[in-house]
Amino acid sequence: MLEKLDKVFDPEKVIEEFEYLTKDAKRIQTETLRRILKENGEAEYLKKWGLNGKTDPESYSCCVPLVTHKDLEPLIQQIADGAPNPILTSKPITTITLSSGTTQGKRKFVPFNDELTETTMQIYRTSFAFRNREYPIGNGKALSFIYGSKQFKTKGGLLAGTATTNVYRSEQFKKTMKDMQTPCCSPDEVIFGPDFQQSLYCHLLSGLIFHNEIQVISSTFAHSIVHSFRTFELVWEELCSDIKTGSLSTRITVPTIRTAMAKILKPNPELADKIHEKCLRLSNWYGLIEELFPNVKYIYGIMTGSMEPYLKKLRHYAGGIPLLSADYGSSEGWIGANVNPTRPPEMATFAVLPHIGYFEFIPLREIGVASQEHSVCNERRPVGLTDVEVGEEYEVVVTNFAGLYRYRLGDVVKVAGFHNATPELQFVCRRNLMPTINIDKNTEKDLQLSVEAAAKLLADEKLEVVDFTSQVDLSSEPGHYMIYWEVSGEASEETLKKCCNCLDSAFVDAGYVSSRKIHAIGPLELRVLKRGTFQKILDHYVGLGSTLNQFKTPRCVGPVNHTVLQILCNNVVKSYISTAFD
Repeated sequence: MLEKLDKVFDPEKVIEEFEYLTKDAKRIQTETLRRILKENGEAEYLKKWGLNGKTDPESYSCCVPLVTHKDLEPLIQQIADGAPNPILTSKPITTITLSSGTTQGKRKFVPFNDELTETTMQIYRTSFAFRNREYPIGNGKALSFIYGSKQFKTKGGLLAGTATTNVYRSEQFKKTMKDMQTPCCSPDEVIFGPDFQQSLYCHLLSGLIFHNEIQVISSTFAHSIVHSFRTFELVWEELCSDIKTGSLSTRITVPTIRTAMAKILKPNPELADKIHEKCLRLSNWYGLIEELFPNVKYIYGIMTGSMEPYLKKLRHYAGGIPLLSADYGSSEGWIGANVNPTRPPEMATFAVLPHIGYFEFIPLREIGVASQEHSVCNERRPVGLTDVEVGEEYEVVVTNFAGLYRYRLGDVVKVAGFHNATPELQFVCRRNLMPTINIDKNTEKDLQLSVEAAAKLLADEKLEVVDFTSQVDLSSEPGHYMIYWEVSGEASEETLKKCCNCLDSAFVDAGYVSSRKIHAIGPLELRVLKRGTFQKILDHYVGLGSTLNQFKTPRCVGPVNHTVLQILCNNVVKSYISTAFD
């Protein structure tokens, strides 16, 4: 096992143990499964499938079925409601994790326990050990845009909160950040404040107060960092005023935050003038982070998948500071660590830690007869962690210590290579996230590439796409794609018409192209939104109990997501219909 938390943290020792584990990944996986099944043998769920004490991978895959969250939802609800029997795990589940709900439109309840907190710390420490080899840091602080939402109690008395909230409130998290010499520069009262806008303002203020000590800028997702510095553009003069006078802005009304900030905010006219001067010198805020925080070694957060569209803006703010993609996981738990930190985020890979769970992979290569009209895709049997093949794509299946057994994560990954005997995964997309109209099979990545191609046409007018989403409209025949854009300024009619056509023609999926040509899919529609629309969507999710650092813009809004569809429809200012296939 990796370094225990009560020992002195030694990055080289962590790497040494990681190398040991990954060299013997197959045996470690078998042992991990045996431990999970042995620990939870008395759980009703496992008894139901007739394992009868067997803990080997073959018996496990034969007896226990593959499941989705929908299959386990009634059981998790029973646990949340206080069912006395051991349903999924022998030891009681004490905490429930809430997913953000931004991907599928509905928040999921996921079992959480101390083992998952420990797993999180192991991932953090492993990736930090490899990062520290390339980008060594001294004793300093991190400007971490992190937010803990309110925890509440379920009907059965279990604490429930977001995955990040459950972690940030743990003593292990604080100790690990201290061990890694990057404690958060903001007071706890800011992190756990009830108003994320006030917390964000105070994160920025804390960062400026400790600007020379900041070595890392981080958040869970790249979006949160971009959002934070977009906010900085709007409030920087007010922040300077606070620093100059030593008096906190009246916009901060939460008493606990005001009290905590008063302890670190003192009058500093010299610093205020210095920041003011630097901001005025910047050209369109290029290199803002580099200018304000001279000792930052890197910017860190999840930058893959739905976060890739924010990288261009993040690089603009970063200047010459490297962007490092954080590790690969989900609300259900962690999977792999980024042990190659020098790779650009678009090429990031994640080495699976073989002892933090038991992993299977469903091959996604189509088999059977394929033609332009149809393809036969028989789902293959999952393969083990060490049996995956380089270059192939798979759906991830997880078995963890908190009651998820052969759980389909819904993520598609590509095997980029191996680190010793454990695979290095590249995140590809969420499976089945983009609904289809005919035989089209576009993914979130296809949508992203289409938007990137069309957004280049805005560059001549010095504009950019602030954010985007999509919807499949089946209200008329034939159905068609609707792409929603928020643009940073007023683009010309001619340019937006070209953008619309470019969006339509940039989808290269054969099923989409052929369907458009025979008019089985209608012309794509580009809908331009009022400025601030995506802020309203963010506010909506935060109002439901999500946090800013957990937020992911839903890239395809389904019909069940009524409120988000309403926000989008109410804020359309212009609409364009593609003529690309006329």
